[in-house]
Amino acid sequence: MWLLSGLAAPLPPAVRTGAIVAVAALGAARDFGVVALRLPQNARQIPQDVLMNRPRAGALQFGFELGTGVRTYVPATTPYVLALGLLLSQQGPAATLLAGAAFGAGRAASAVLAYLSRSPDRAAVVALRLPLLVKGASLSVLTALTWLYLG
Repeated sequence: MWLLSGLAAPLPPAVRTGAIVAVAALGAARDFGVVALRLPQNARQIPQDVLMNRPRAGALQFGFELGTGVRTYVPATTPYVLALGLLLSQQGPAATLLAGAAFGAGRAASAVLAYLSRSPDRAAVVALRLPLLVKGASLSVLTALTWLYLG
């Protein structure tokens, strides 16, 4: 995103700011079901044989694919809003790397919590809470970006 952010340089700052807030608003509208918008994703789960055949290397591959969203589901719009926000706001490499690390850590936390839980009811609890988490994250991002850029 940092390398691509140079493509946004010709746009005036006011246009970039408006686009960031508009993308966040569109993302929130999608997460609340107001608009239907397909997200670019590779909607396939990581196969189990990645971990079974080579435990250590497989764990690294699994973590990379899950953390980057290369081969898995991304149910929320927030990561896409973040990526476009980074592209349009032209943050430096440190902020971009930090945002990517935070995204990867969030994806990893999901897998770690699933492993540590070992509760048979976990899937049902997650299914109930996930829509609330997605909507909460979406509203938080919209609010923060609006306050940051227009406040």
